[in-house]
Amino acid sequence: MVKKLKMNNGLEIPLLGFGTFQAKDGEEAYQSTLNAIKLGYRHIDTAAIYKNEESVGRAIKNSGIPRNQLFVTTKLWNDAHSYDKAQEALAGSLKRLGLDYVDLYLIHWPNPKALRDKWQETNAETWRYMEEAVAQGLVRSIGVSNFMVHHLEELEKTAKIQAAVNQIRLAPGCYQTEVIDYCKEKNILIEAWSPLGQGEIFQNQTMLELANKYQKTVAQIALAWSVQEGFIPLPKSVHEDRIKENMDFLDIELSQEDINIIRNLPGMAPIPDPDTKDY
Repeated sequence: MVKKLKMNNGLEIPLLGFGTFQAKDGEEAYQSTLNAIKLGYRHIDTAAIYKNEESVGRAIKNSGIPRNQLFVTTKLWNDAHSYDKAQEALAGSLKRLGLDYVDLYLIHWPNPKALRDKWQETNAETWRYMEEAVAQGLVRSIGVSNFMVHHLEELEKTAKIQAAVNQIRLAPGCYQTEVIDYCKEKNILIEAWSPLGQGEIFQNQTMLELANKYQKTVAQIALAWSVQEGFIPLPKSVHEDRIKENMDFLDIELSQEDINIIRNLPGMAPIPDPDTKDY
């Protein structure tokens, strides 16, 4: 049984999630999500922009696991940053998922290109609806994704409900010190998307040596690092054996020296800057 962490609103979230980014809608997203749930995952992460909510929802329904035992996250995309559009976006996600509510709803991106001159205002309006969705029981917790410190500070000026989670790019060699420190200070839990990097770690000599040292796989070392740093990793795979492998790391106890080595691993893919991305 995967243990849970308590969010700042008192609700709990499993410390390991199953990511579905780039899982193709249809059989791939359906079967991988179904396999993950059958293998013991209870935290499923999707998003409107992934275009696979329908398949993920079908897997949730067919898993046979009671809804209250699953933690389901989806995200609002860049084309829905306003009060009215957020309302439509959430309704659409719930319909595609076939759910009455989601456990966590995130603003996926803080600063869409089309809104770059008014992102503060549109985030505030989007959040205002998300707060209402909590009151209506459509969402249990709300949070953000890819928000840096200045985005979080701006949101706090008008928010009545504090963000429970910030989901950001974190992996060996990709450590965002400023926003991590800020979130920990504010008691905002941090989720790690692409916690296994962009594939670089599997050929990295240091990671291979650490895997040999602890008699685990490179992926398991990366996930153990994420959890020991205090993050909630969201590994994605469409292969059943890898999905199972990615759960078997909770017995690893990395030394502080090895944690620091992994944190500063060179040669990893760059961290995206939400203020300059072309979408």
